[in-house]
Parts: sequence; structure tokens; C-alpha cells
Amino acid sequence: MHKEYLQQAIALASENVTSGHGGPYGAIIVKDSQLIAASGNKVTCTLDPTAHAEIVAIRLACIKLNDFQLHNCILYTSCEPCPMCLGAIYWARLAKVYYACSRFDAAAANFDDSFIYDEILVPPSERSIPMHHLNLANALQPFNIWTEKSDKVVY
Repeated sequence: MHKEYLQQAIALASENVTSGHGGPYGAIIVKDSQLIAASGNKVTCTLDPTAHAEIVAIRLACIKLNDFQLHNCILYTSCEPCPMCLGAIYWARLAKVYYACSRFDAAAANFDDSFIYDEILVPPSERSIPMHHLNLANALQPFNIWTEKSDKVVY
């Protein structure tokens, strides 16, 4: 079944390109052999740089399952997830990921995210987009309130 689901993700990616809806990426989420969500890349048609196929599919699956975690769900994606999607996959608690193309295949098609992988290892102040830490007296206030909150939903 894994190959069939992955073929669906590839077909979705191809249709996404031919329809003009976005980039060459498609993702589906399956739970208990049931298709829960599917999406192509929607970055250009929604003007949203976070609307990668995996992210949109995760959002749709969470809505459908009425949960912010996707335990026991499997993601099938036409390409190895980028760093942003990889983070979302872990936050969503997906059980497994199957992908077709590698990030190197994507780079050969001018979708190169290697610079992001490299930036993660660079100290924040030295990144190509400098990140400046400002030490404010009340910076920890939100975390302190969260820690003391008895009725929080842990995630």
C-alpha cells in the first residue's frame, strides 16, 4: 500500500504543476488505511510561504480529526520534507513519513533548501538573516504564566 499512497502524492504534485496551482509537491495523510487529507503545494496561489504541501495536508488532517496531533497517521509526500515541514511533522507527531524524491532531486530542479539546513547550525547572530537576542526584564513572563497554569493543554 505504501507505494500506492506515494503514487497518489506524486500524481497530486504533477496535477498541481499542470493546473498552475503551485509547485511540484504533493502530500497525503493516511490513518488506518483511510485517506484523511491531501494537498499540493499552495505557496504561490495563496501567497503564503508556509503553504507547502505537507503543511497544508497537516492542517487539513488536524481539522478533519479535530486534534492538533496526528498520532498513528502516515504522511506520504512527493519529496523529502524541507526543514520547515520536518519541524511540522515532529510537532504533529506523525507516526511515519514516506517520500519519493530526495532534497537533492529538488535542488536539481532549483528548489534548493540546503542553505536552511546550513543556517540551523550557525549561531543566530551570524545567520544570513541576523537574529538579535534582546534581554528584557519580563521576557520570561509568558513561560512563567504557562508553567503555573493548571488547566493548560500540553503539546
